[in-house]
Amino acid sequence: MKKTYKVLFLPHQKEIIVNEGEILIRAAIEAGVHVNASCGGEGVCAKCRVIIEQGSIEGGVSERLKQEDIQKGYCLACQAKIRSDLIVRIPVESSIDASVLNQTSTPRSKAEIQHFDLAQLKEQGLYIPPVEKRAITVNPPSNEDNVNDVSRVINGLREAFDEHRLEMTLQTIQKLPDILREGNYSITLTLNRPVREGRKSQIINVQAGNREEKHYVIAIDIGTTTVYGELLDRMTGESLASYGDFNRQISYGEDVISRIVFAEKGDGLQKLNKAVIETMNDIIQKLISRSRIEPDDISTITIAANTCMTQLLLSINPRYIRRAPYVPAASVYPPFNATNIGLNLPNHTIALVYPCISSYVGGDIVAGVMSSGMYQSEALTLFIDIGTNAEIVIGNCDWMTCAACSAGPAFEGGGVEHGMRATKGAIEDFSIDPVTYEPMILTIGHVRPKGICGSGLITILAVLFENGVIDQSGKFNTDLNTSRIRKTNDVYEYVLAWATETQIDRDIVITEIDIENLIRAKGAMYSGYMTLLTEVGLTIDQLDRIFLAGGFGSYIDLEKAMVIGLLPEVDPQKVIYLGNGSLQGAKMNCLSNHIRQDVKETVNKMTNFELSETPSYMDNYIASLFLPHTDMNLFPKLKQRLALRK
Repeated sequence: MKKTYKVLFLPHQKEIIVNEGEILIRAAIEAGVHVNASCGGEGVCAKCRVIIEQGSIEGGVSERLKQEDIQKGYCLACQAKIRSDLIVRIPVESSIDASVLNQTSTPRSKAEIQHFDLAQLKEQGLYIPPVEKRAITVNPPSNEDNVNDVSRVINGLREAFDEHRLEMTLQTIQKLPDILREGNYSITLTLNRPVREGRKSQIINVQAGNREEKHYVIAIDIGTTTVYGELLDRMTGESLASYGDFNRQISYGEDVISRIVFAEKGDGLQKLNKAVIETMNDIIQKLISRSRIEPDDISTITIAANTCMTQLLLSINPRYIRRAPYVPAASVYPPFNATNIGLNLPNHTIALVYPCISSYVGGDIVAGVMSSGMYQSEALTLFIDIGTNAEIVIGNCDWMTCAACSAGPAFEGGGVEHGMRATKGAIEDFSIDPVTYEPMILTIGHVRPKGICGSGLITILAVLFENGVIDQSGKFNTDLNTSRIRKTNDVYEYVLAWATETQIDRDIVITEIDIENLIRAKGAMYSGYMTLLTEVGLTIDQLDRIFLAGGFGSYIDLEKAMVIGLLPEVDPQKVIYLGNGSLQGAKMNCLSNHIRQDVKETVNKMTNFELSETPSYMDNYIASLFLPHTDMNLFPKLKQRLALRK
């Protein structure tokens, strides 16, 4: 019989019993304790640092740890095997704080964004809700009129609303007799409408009395890192509550590829599925409690997610997404009962999942395109969702083409020594004295720094480059008279904050390895835009507008993004910050079947390019591996500024 040991995680005060030899990070996951692990447990990112305060482990030491850190008890949780009872402290940089996700930000758009207008659809006669409530009163049965309850109700619907082609689900029939009499033959029926004309509407729920005005829907955006939800009044479109949280799958890997790899191991798929369902259920519970509604009045939940997150949500093996010829399980998913996948919602609640285009262009991008309104506009548009897997759409109302470029998690903290998510203590803004090269930093929450978030990394890279601290290839100018540039373990780095100024008891730096990873990430994105534009015979100058979508895209400093070549150099007036277009698209979808019909037509007109199979992509990528690019003529304003500074 195997020995077992107790592991106590501080400061969470969570304890778990594990078998001897269990990997420490797996014990943390089972205990519900988050530990950063960008590489999925391969031991190469060194993000899963923890402190062993008591007990013994085997392994966990790496060349990525400094000797002084090892002496303080630090180890890598993904490489440490448990050999006794342990007390483990999770360092502050591994803590996650969802409060930042729920702060409302000021819109940064410099142009009008076409939003979903419920009132306008009603005026145009195009408002056909996916799920609708109908209140009726029927005559009670008698000796002269003893028709069965189902027929009585369906006949009542036909008479009151000219409803035809109806059927009732078994679970509704099971409730009907009691509810009908409880309401004294005044009831409210919930009807699930088909997208296609000619098909039957399903009666999926029955409630006593008139509850037509009590009708609510939920929209969910499942991102690789975060999950956002919003609860809406279906009658008015008004948002009653919203909430976001970190996707609990992040404990198993920061990006899509690491999740797919984990899903292929043992019960990995089940664990990833459970993690995202638990995240969604917590969000749903908060939405219900904040809006103070009755759960039985929720008829619909609409979900937008990338292709991998969709398949993990639905317990579908995602392994073929990352293998040529890169085939997803499906592009369109049928409506289903939300309880079928474990969501804590009423039995009748219908789940609608956004369709995907390809393995790496998913429902979140389709939802974003719908939110932007580009599918209805003649304006030539470049839609960009900046993230771990940057997705691109080019086109207008007549045609669209799309692609995904695997940027990696660098701009979300992965592969960067002190990179982290946008939570309190993350460096988000940076400037430098051009004479002394001393930094000035600003953190989220205005507290001591503990790492660098994505928008901060972009700004740091741009400022260091424009001030001559690094060259076009990302190498430090070691001739500068400053103690901030130093060499550690044969790698040059710039010290952003000394240990005494931080929360983490060590210097916060950006290294040449970090910069190399960031340049690769921005290069993958920029070359993606350029390749797709070339393939459709367009240039940057021909674009009428650029949409920046996604939570990360909302916080990017446009000028700094152009300086490093993350974005093409364009007139800033052409750029529109869309925000969470995926969530906005999900909201549209759960309020009108007209939008669901538009979604189908939009998906059909999208042509997907696999960039890895496009010959010009690699040439564009190599050319993009400099700041901002090998061809400075693509960035004329920056070229002029740099010349003036010299």
